[in-house]
Amino acid sequence: MNTNNKLTIVSDDKNWMEGSAVNQAREVCNLDGVQAVFAMPDLHAGKTPVGVVVITKGKIYPHLIGSDIGCGMSIFSTGVESKRIKTDRWVSRLNTIKTLAAVPNSEYRFDCPIPDFGSIGSGNHFAEFQAIHEVFDAGGLAALAMDKSELFMTVHSGSRSYGSKILQEFNDRNGYAADGKEAKGYLEKHGDALFWAAKNRYESAKKLIDYLGFSQAVERKLECGHNFLERSGGLYYHRKGVVSAQTGAVLIAGSRGTLSYIVRPTAKCAEYGYSLAHGSGRKWARSMCKPRIREKYTLETIKRNKFGGQLVCHDYGLLFEEAPDAYKNVDVIIAVLERYGMIERVAALKPVLTFKG
Repeated sequence: MNTNNKLTIVSDDKNWMEGSAVNQAREVCNLDGVQAVFAMPDLHAGKTPVGVVVITKGKIYPHLIGSDIGCGMSIFSTGVESKRIKTDRWVSRLNTIKTLAAVPNSEYRFDCPIPDFGSIGSGNHFAEFQAIHEVFDAGGLAALAMDKSELFMTVHSGSRSYGSKILQEFNDRNGYAADGKEAKGYLEKHGDALFWAAKNRYESAKKLIDYLGFSQAVERKLECGHNFLERSGGLYYHRKGVVSAQTGAVLIAGSRGTLSYIVRPTAKCAEYGYSLAHGSGRKWARSMCKPRIREKYTLETIKRNKFGGQLVCHDYGLLFEEAPDAYKNVDVIIAVLERYGMIERVAALKPVLTFKG
C-alpha cells in the first residue's frame, strides 16, 4: 500500500501504474474539503483520474464524476444456454447493425432526457455476450440466480449525452458548497441521470437479444455503477471508475480478449473508501495503440480472442484503441485486491461475442 497524506494507492510492485495518473490523484487531494482519496489498482489518467474515490466534506465536485454520469456495467440473462451458441451466425446478423439505433421517446413510458436513449455509445462502451468460464463459489453464484450453463450479456454504458449536458451546466472546478442551491440542483439531475443510465443499459441489452431472435424476458442479474456521487455519514463519495463495495457482488471487467470476474467485497473494503476497481484499466493512450500493434494483427485476427470469441465493430479506430493490448492485465488487478483482502472470487466470465458501436 502506497500512502501519501490524503492519498492511498491500492497497488503492489507487480501492478504497473501510470505516473501521470498518480500525479492527477495527488492533485485532487488539494481540492477544498477533500478528506481522503483512494486509488484502485486500475488507476489511469483521464480528464481527471479514473479509478479513484474522492471523499469530501462540505463540498461536491461534479467534474470529478465527469460527463458520463451513471456509467456502469449491468449483467443480464439471455435465456440462451451456452451450448447453443452460434457465434458465426450471430456475427453475421449483428454485422448488419452499423450502430444500435436509439429508441424514440414516444416508444417509452414517459419522456426521456437522453436523445440517443437505448444506444451504447463509443469509446470503451460495449455489449458482450459472456459465458461462465469458471466457478469459484457456487453458493455465491446461486445467490445471484445465475446458472452456469446460461449465456449472459454485459452492457457497459451510461447516461450518454444527458450526462454531458449536466456537466456543462455544473462545471465549476472550484466545486460547490454541499448545502448550496447549485449542489442541490446538480444532485437532482445527477439522480435522474443514474436512473436513465440503468434504463439505457437495459434497453440496449433487450434490443440486441431481441435482434438475434430470442424472446426471453431480459432480467438484470447484477448492476455496477462506477461514475456517480453518493452521500454517507455526512461525507460525499465521488466515484470515477470505481464501484461501491456496499451493494453486494460486483463485476470487475477485463478487456474483450480476457476474462471478467464477479467478486464479492469483504469488510476490508471499509479501509479503502468502501470501493473496488471497476476493470483492468487502460495501459496506453488511444493515440498510442495503432502504431504499437498494427503489425501484430490483421483485420480478421484483431476481431478474435483466445477463447474463440469474436468482435463486431464497424469503427476502424476502435479496433485498435480497444484492443486487449491497450489494457492492463485484469488478473493482476484481481490478485492485488485479493492480497489486500478486499475481495473473494465468485466466477469468471469469458467473452463470446462483443458488440461495439
